[in-house]
Amino acid sequence: MHHFQYRNGNLYCEEVKISDIAEEVVTPFYLYSYATLSRHFTVFDEAFSKLPHIVCFSVKSNSNISILRIFGKLGGGADVVSGGELYRALKANIEPKKIVFSGVGKSRSEIEFALKTGVLMFNVESEGEMMVLNACASTLNVRAPLSFRVNPDVDPKTHPYIVTGLKENKFGVESSDALRLYLLAKDLPHIEIIGIDCHIGSQVTELEPFVDALTQLKRLVFELKNKGIELKYVDLGGGLGITYDREEPPHPNIYAQAIVSHLEGLNYTLILEPGRVIVGNAGILVTKVLYTKRHLEKNFIIVDAGMNDLVRPSLYGSYHTIQPVEKRDREMIVADVVGPICESGDFFAKDRVLPDVKSGELLAIMSAGAYGFTMASNYNTRPRPPEILVKEDKFFIIRERENYQDLVRGESIPQFLL
Repeated sequence: MHHFQYRNGNLYCEEVKISDIAEEVVTPFYLYSYATLSRHFTVFDEAFSKLPHIVCFSVKSNSNISILRIFGKLGGGADVVSGGELYRALKANIEPKKIVFSGVGKSRSEIEFALKTGVLMFNVESEGEMMVLNACASTLNVRAPLSFRVNPDVDPKTHPYIVTGLKENKFGVESSDALRLYLLAKDLPHIEIIGIDCHIGSQVTELEPFVDALTQLKRLVFELKNKGIELKYVDLGGGLGITYDREEPPHPNIYAQAIVSHLEGLNYTLILEPGRVIVGNAGILVTKVLYTKRHLEKNFIIVDAGMNDLVRPSLYGSYHTIQPVEKRDREMIVADVVGPICESGDFFAKDRVLPDVKSGELLAIMSAGAYGFTMASNYNTRPRPPEILVKEDKFFIIRERENYQDLVRGESIPQFLL
């Protein structure tokens, strides 16, 4: 369930009319529903109530500290993949012992930052990283909590750019090499082995790949136990998909039932790293029609948001529902919805049947709460948009729009050019 609904022809976010926000904030802007965010997290968390577990929200999907704080107050943790994401999680008051540090390319400075912070564990992705982790822990005179991210070579049947669990992907260690690496880690003086991890991809809409991956992990867990290596945590990652168009992903309760049935009775804490499934349909991008243009063979709706604000359609060919903020009877046309960026790839929809909207009208690009602002850029020297959070009948600016001064901050002209 989400809280973007029409009332008397006007699109609302909870109890706030979106057009009223647009008058004050100015488009484009990201808009999130607190009720949807909290409900989605709670439903996902409660689905796993039969098992000891920690829901570590995937910060890369939406890293605004207010969003992270919502989940922290609900008992959640964070899955981070950089020092910057760790910093954000801490600014949101996420408990360090509910933070897992993933990512294939952690730097020494990031590892040291996380060790000093006291994160729950590092999901290590190579032998080289393990040796650096041990060396950093030695320097700080601590033991680093380690979990290997094991690549189960499972096809998640999703977009190739967001597949992470096949042999040809850069992520994780090969399952055939995992036992050797765990035994090597066992003898390192500043490593404490506490878990095992996998992540097969994003926007996965079938249960079978998750179950296949868990089956492989369980086999390895028992093999490790026979070698005297006892684990505390099994991290199944994230990746559960949402409905953008016609997808029919399993409900979190169904997903949980499949996972719980394989782990119930075992003495492990389950770690989950949901992202998109929590925030995807809790946010939208609101944009204004600047111009309409009719060619002999094409209609174009030109809006003030661009691929720098939401890159998913350009990068992945992703589908996002687009609907007018004010619903009324209009002629339907086939059109491309495009932005102002100087790239032919700057589009939100191609050959889409849409109402014949006019200049000045508002459009809502739906299901933009995940991998929206976090992937935004300043391409064409465009300020990134603000982020707005609605709770009941009030809205809050949780990130201000960038201005031109922000765009050149940190730059300088050397003396010889003056």
